[in-house]
Amino acid sequence: MNGYQQFADQVQMLVGKVAAEEDAKIRRAAIAMADEVARDKLIHVIGTGGHSFIGAEEAFMRAGGLACIDAILDFGFSLQHGARLSSAVERTPGYATGVLGAWGVPTGSLMLIVNAYGINAATIDTACYCRDHGITSIALTSVELQRALPPDHAARHPSRLNLCDLANIVIDTKVPMGDVLLALPGVPQKVGAVSTIVNALVVQLLVIETATELTRRGIVPPIWKSGNSPGGDEANRELLEKYGPRVRMS
Repeated sequence: MNGYQQFADQVQMLVGKVAAEEDAKIRRAAIAMADEVARDKLIHVIGTGGHSFIGAEEAFMRAGGLACIDAILDFGFSLQHGARLSSAVERTPGYATGVLGAWGVPTGSLMLIVNAYGINAATIDTACYCRDHGITSIALTSVELQRALPPDHAARHPSRLNLCDLANIVIDTKVPMGDVLLALPGVPQKVGAVSTIVNALVVQLLVIETATELTRRGIVPPIWKSGNSPGGDEANRELLEKYGPRVRMS
């Protein structure tokens, strides 16, 4: 079996494990999300650094996704200005606190926090901000990584706290140490990063279960249709009129 087939098999095993073992937490999170939709509230999502930023993008204005998502796409967290700057920003205490304060996430809101390692300053400051401002937090993160990293690791928040100990609901993405799955002969480091794949999977599972829960309540889920498909723009017009003025990055 060649390398990419091995990787595909390992990814399949991992995503299957997440879907099976995190089922109860996904359902709990989806009920909380459905509650927000039923109250005509926005669901906030943030990816606190580097490739975790993609997790927030995955939830935002995506075909088949929820239209009531407010993605906090602060470009200091993205790779838009370079990886070294993004890494420095995510390790800067207070940065995320300032972003969230300026964004104006209301007390009593719901926040999805996407970060595989769950230890950096931006992630912990976000979780603490949610705790201190009465915002319910749902973490998409790997518990194994947080438990395994030593307290004095350079990437940690000064408090040494873990996201999995702060969030109200923790969906364990089970990403292994190093974020990679495959060892190749003659290659000194493992290859095949997996956190983005699992983050995207969990985001979509949450969307599906939230939509299902809403239909159980007799509520039509606000779901985007691809603008590149026939009738897409027309189908989305009402959603844009409803949520566009409330979602900052729309």
